[in-house]
Amino acid sequence: MQTAPVLSMPIPGHIDPVPVPRALVPRSDGRIDLLGLSKADLRMALETSQHDPKQAKLRAKQLWHWIYNRGVTDFSLMTDISKAMQPWLEQRFTISRPQVVEAQVSTDGTRKWLLRTDDGNDYEMVFIPDADRGTLCVSSQVGCTLNCRFCHTGTMRLVRNLTPGEIVGQVMLARDALGEWPSQPEGRMLTNIVMMGMGEPLYNFDNVRDGLKIVMDGDGIGLSRRRITLSTSGVVPLMARAGEEISVNLAVSLHAVTNEIRDEIVPINRKYKLEQVLQACADYPGANNARRITFEYVMLKDKNDSDADARELVRLLKKYDLPAKVNLIPFNPWPGAPYECSTPERIKAFSNIVFDSGISAPVRTPRGRDIDAACGQLKTASEKRTRAELDRLAEEKQAALG
Repeated sequence: MQTAPVLSMPIPGHIDPVPVPRALVPRSDGRIDLLGLSKADLRMALETSQHDPKQAKLRAKQLWHWIYNRGVTDFSLMTDISKAMQPWLEQRFTISRPQVVEAQVSTDGTRKWLLRTDDGNDYEMVFIPDADRGTLCVSSQVGCTLNCRFCHTGTMRLVRNLTPGEIVGQVMLARDALGEWPSQPEGRMLTNIVMMGMGEPLYNFDNVRDGLKIVMDGDGIGLSRRRITLSTSGVVPLMARAGEEISVNLAVSLHAVTNEIRDEIVPINRKYKLEQVLQACADYPGANNARRITFEYVMLKDKNDSDADARELVRLLKKYDLPAKVNLIPFNPWPGAPYECSTPERIKAFSNIVFDSGISAPVRTPRGRDIDAACGQLKTASEKRTRAELDRLAEEKQAALG
């Protein structure tokens, strides 16, 4: 029996998670899942399964192409691998996809998937189509530890980090659903990825980095780093590391212009103050006018939406000389939320003040509200429905697929 690997698992504390060992549950059939392995790990998996070491390098290259460029999950369809080798691979390995419990489509075309891990934990991903792009909102954790007061996801407990395979699997599943194999640089519906789903990506740094490196690999999915945005609530010590090791676009959940208000609505601010977050943004590698930092700002009635707040936001961004864009997000309500959305007139006035200072401040159009897929609304239906209902949905889906 193979010993399950032990990973560092953040467990939620008041502000910061505490790393403790967590044993991953091995696959019940004993096979190794190739999805999410790096090229080196893919080769090692072949070698440790008694594959000829001289052939393992070539075989790993072939498998990488079929998995990430072609989207193939069946070894028998890999035409440049011998028919004698295909059953050998099938016996020892698998190429997974996340289990889909439920898929919903909004009236505006937004799609949301409720997904389940092998160990029975649920998480969500969202695809947002636009005229000139299609953006996949990817989750990094099951649940979240940050407890931002305006965010429905933040009312969940943190269960565990998603693995690189579970992160990449969301992209693969979306490409499956959109019929976008083989991989190609032009004409895609899925053009952009935002790490803005469930969880704080920087509290799952290694897995997010390793997953995104696969997504960006030119021999496979080949999505440019300029089309990937990582959103953080301000985990200051890891922001520079993200710029150096992942080098994707940065978005920061700001949401307030004073420590007093940010302490309330973004509790991580009690550990990493507003000034520290803005300085980390100023120091972010690669940030310039061509790659501006996006500041997310949810509009909360009578909390952070005054003209004075808008002027202070402008002052702070200019003080730190930040190449910035501000995304103003109308608050998306959910049952029991402690806030209301600012009025359209108030949001427009706020936006105008920021725009007039020379800083872009578009108002984000809410998408997918009718299926709870809008910003801040993601919360797995496992907490809205009973487990029996979800299991029934999964069984019905499986029966429909034959």
